[in-house]
Amino acid sequence: MVSYLQVQNLTRSVGDRTLFSDLSFSIGEGQKVGLIAKNGTGKSTLLNILAGADQADEGQVVFRNGLRIGYLEQTPSYPSELTVIEACFWQGNETTNLIREYESCMASGHQEGLQDILDRMEHLKAWDYETRAKTILSQLYISEFDKPLSQLSGGQLKRVALANTLIMEPDLLILDEPTNHLDLQMIEWLENYLSRSNVTLLMVTHDRYFLDHVCSVILELDEEAIYTYHGNYAYYLEKRAQRLEVARAEVARATNLYRTELDWMRRMPQARGHKARYREEAFYELEKQAHRRIEEQQVKLEMKSAYIGSKIFEAEYVSKAYGDRVLLKDFYYNFSRYEKLGIVGANGTGKSTFVKMLLGLVKPDSGRFVVGETVRFGYYSQEGMQFDEQMKVIDAVRKTAEFVDLGGGRHLSAMQFLQHFMFSPKQQQNYIYKLSGGEKRRLHLCTVLMQSPNFLVLDEPTNDLDIPSLQILEQYLQDFRGCVIIISHDRYFMDKVVDHLFVFKGNGEVKDFPGNYTQYRSLNPDLSPKPQKAQNPQSSQNNQNPQNTQNSQTTQSSQNPPSTQRERKRKLSFREKQEFEALGKEIDQLEQEKADIEAALSSGTLSTQEIIDLSKRLPVVNDLLDEKSMRWLELSEIE
Repeated sequence: MVSYLQVQNLTRSVGDRTLFSDLSFSIGEGQKVGLIAKNGTGKSTLLNILAGADQADEGQVVFRNGLRIGYLEQTPSYPSELTVIEACFWQGNETTNLIREYESCMASGHQEGLQDILDRMEHLKAWDYETRAKTILSQLYISEFDKPLSQLSGGQLKRVALANTLIMEPDLLILDEPTNHLDLQMIEWLENYLSRSNVTLLMVTHDRYFLDHVCSVILELDEEAIYTYHGNYAYYLEKRAQRLEVARAEVARATNLYRTELDWMRRMPQARGHKARYREEAFYELEKQAHRRIEEQQVKLEMKSAYIGSKIFEAEYVSKAYGDRVLLKDFYYNFSRYEKLGIVGANGTGKSTFVKMLLGLVKPDSGRFVVGETVRFGYYSQEGMQFDEQMKVIDAVRKTAEFVDLGGGRHLSAMQFLQHFMFSPKQQQNYIYKLSGGEKRRLHLCTVLMQSPNFLVLDEPTNDLDIPSLQILEQYLQDFRGCVIIISHDRYFMDKVVDHLFVFKGNGEVKDFPGNYTQYRSLNPDLSPKPQKAQNPQSSQNNQNPQNTQNSQTTQSSQNPPSTQRERKRKLSFREKQEFEALGKEIDQLEQEKADIEAALSSGTLSTQEIIDLSKRLPVVNDLLDEKSMRWLELSEIE
């Protein structure tokens, strides 16, 4: 295997804190590598060093000669006055620099070296650069190429940066949290793109399904050292557990031997002559080994939540729109006690607005939310994370509460509670401005949970959290004795926590599905928002009838493909048989059209208008596939 990257004895410290020491690893051609580590251990710093945006204290990074490197930063930034298409030319790479060189040469009178430039333009396919840019932007659902970046959402800007990285067709692609701020549709597109691509990849992500489906090698940064696992995320979990078990056994043996040597050191100080010097030196080395901590979070945090009555909240025919964009239309739902609801859907379909209306932060255009008297909300959102950066971590938490009630007369101090969320006593004395982005998110989550709410509303809680933090949060929510609403694009997290979904389809349509995300996805080929159109009368009737929406189970009886017992027992009518046969043909035709559109968009031969037209047609085709596949499944369940 050809080596693309060699990292040799890399060391980096920040102040008196060592992030990693004497780090060495390599990446070969075609490998897809995922980097895993706890927040604050230097993942982004390492990627910045590899991309040339930062420097190591010691060691070196060696790339293969002529290697093209693409780097997606965790938080990309561009001058706000640029348009979408201008951003694709702004960040210098080999191709864009050559295009500038060509334009400069053409603008000059003598045009010296033009033939050499033309040859290089041909070699790099620079003539097709703008077309490739528009093609990838369209596949990422960015079609307004002249739109100023200042008017884009965070998710849209991340997609522009992602497109900018992919356009140059790098040999080595370095991605820092590529799925953050992307909706599920975009995450799955990127997952499929990277899985099919021959590009060599180094990626930091906390999306465990993404890691499992894309990566063939896992690098774990732990205790300033690197560990390599040649397999996907599931393989990594198995082998990591074995590594920790071996390490614990080694520490246990060292501890027993340390006790013996400690007794010798205490009893025979006079014997420490030249001949015993080696044993004394070995003792101190053994002491380090015995005192080594094997940290494996097996924390189960059970906290008392405030009592919650049987009346939670009722959404009474709620409607909300911004101009022509309809988010909710006559939506009715009666939320049940102890429900754990996940909300999914494309960006811009109204997920965050829905929970803000529930919390009273945004007013509906019509209808209302009636909330029970005993409901005590705890709301986590990235917008709400506000700290005095000059405060210490422990002081910020004590400002919320000195103690956390665990029930049964048990309490945790603020310091003990923080330790459950992996803030060591030393870290608790740090100033907040010294924390990484993920550590700040974890601290914000702590301040929400320690208020003992009985109804948690979590808007994208998994962004920037590391995997150990996610595991603790998952366990906490599974044991939580209250209600939960979660907006998240983390499929693994949703599958672990929620028992049913609201799927925001666009155009005011919200589908209630009794199951987790993987179950829903297996029955639905696409999550694209629907084009603006009149709401289906049947779904409108279901939303408006309280008897049909008393809880998720009854709402779904008319929507879930294994529909009702009555339908399963009856036979297909003649007309339904004809419909069933016709649906099979229509689905085949739509799947072929979808494949043709995707192939055309990837060809790099389309005009700008053709790209825009096909980009608009693709979600319509996906929507038709969704509807017809669901109907086909309903009919297939009838005998």
